[in-house]
Amino acid sequence: MTEEKKAQAEGFVESYRQYLKLEKGLSKNTQEAYLSDLDKLLVELASTDTSVLDTRLEDLQQFAAGLHDIGIHPRSQARILSGVRSFFGFLVRHDYLETDPSELLESPKIGFKLPEVLTVEEIDSLIDAIDLSLPEGQRNRTMLETLYSCGLRVSELITLRISDVYLDEGFIKVEGKGNKQRLVPISPRAVHEIELYAYDRKHQTTKSGYEDYLFVTKRGKNISRIMVFHIIKELATLIGLTKNISPHTFRHSFATHLLEGGANLRAIQSMLGHESITTTEIYTHIDRHRLREEIIEHHPRNIKWRKEHFGASK
Repeated sequence: MTEEKKAQAEGFVESYRQYLKLEKGLSKNTQEAYLSDLDKLLVELASTDTSVLDTRLEDLQQFAAGLHDIGIHPRSQARILSGVRSFFGFLVRHDYLETDPSELLESPKIGFKLPEVLTVEEIDSLIDAIDLSLPEGQRNRTMLETLYSCGLRVSELITLRISDVYLDEGFIKVEGKGNKQRLVPISPRAVHEIELYAYDRKHQTTKSGYEDYLFVTKRGKNISRIMVFHIIKELATLIGLTKNISPHTFRHSFATHLLEGGANLRAIQSMLGHESITTTEIYTHIDRHRLREEIIEHHPRNIKWRKEHFGASK
């Protein structure tokens, strides 16, 4: 690739970096992931002396085929190609390109895998297994109750601030992906646990800059996602739970239990902070068995058929 084409590509990458940071509001780690995946394509284009602006669908298809040939997992392939589409979409929106060469670029088929879900009884057992005689006992109990009752991401839990908890109103303010804020209802049970934890938290010594974090360690800093993960793993071992669980399992379970309870999918989307309803629709797959039972039990044609064949008592 000529120095001119190389400089042009570097300019586009820097503009794209600013777009991801300022317009999309993505975290630094997410920005770097996008740019790292994009770099794979730029290396491929450089090897054929193809400039970014001259890239065709055929070039992208060849790149995608190369990802497959070297054995990259289909899910990783899909992520990389999603980043490629994002980059070319950016170029079109900012008038660097008139047409998007990635518009018809297909991602590999990925087998659907249901997330692990805990029953309400399993969640109760995990939370009840916490030793409240330990200094961190009430903190851990409050964390897991909040994680489940509000369907939070672990990143949202560990950055939750005291000033964003409105117990009298029954809401917490959460900052999710892309620095987007949302209000999430908090259950009376979680409110109760936070109120019990408030005494411990009030007497907790914190380091400068960490005074407003709700969940802190004995060293005075906000708790880490790794620590939350280990707490949950240890509790699972303690009660003999063999499911492979993580903090995110609580979020999946929260959404599934809401759906089972009859909550509207749009309401669940709002609670979880999903930008697209498509993301939330994964939970409809989890609940298909119950949905079939509901249809069989309550659909008027089925009711009529049961009456005709088994009498009014069925």
